[in-house]
Amino acid sequence: MTSKKLPETESLTFYVPSEEQSEGAPLSKNTVSAGFPSPADDFKEKRISLDKTLIKNKEATFYARVSGESMIGAGLDDGDLLVIDRSLDPEHGKIAVCYLDGEFTVKRLHIEKNTITLMPANESFKPIKVLSESDLIIWGVVTYVIKAV
Repeated sequence: MTSKKLPETESLTFYVPSEEQSEGAPLSKNTVSAGFPSPADDFKEKRISLDKTLIKNKEATFYARVSGESMIGAGLDDGDLLVIDRSLDPEHGKIAVCYLDGEFTVKRLHIEKNTITLMPANESFKPIKVLSESDLIIWGVVTYVIKAV
């Protein structure tokens, strides 16, 4: 998966999918057991492109790296790569990248009647209630997280 780096902000680094065609990486015909080992099949039947698999709307999709630990309970760890789709509607319970009062943050949306609260997934962090005087843009919805091991 190739990408073009966009300008860096203090808390997130954004990337856009590359315009280059990707042949993809080999995809095994068999699944990989997470339990007891099974005989491996060396035959590679087809190739997979992560850009094509993870991106539904190329013009509205961006990548960003997670910075910090406020979302570790949701499986978003420092350094993980997020796939963000700006064409999706923000909904209650979705994880979204938000631009709040001049800063980017990634949080779970808690939408109730006329209030929006940005919920962390780490008890060390407090929820952020969006006030009427706050400047909030829900920039995009997180669709995938790519982890390094």
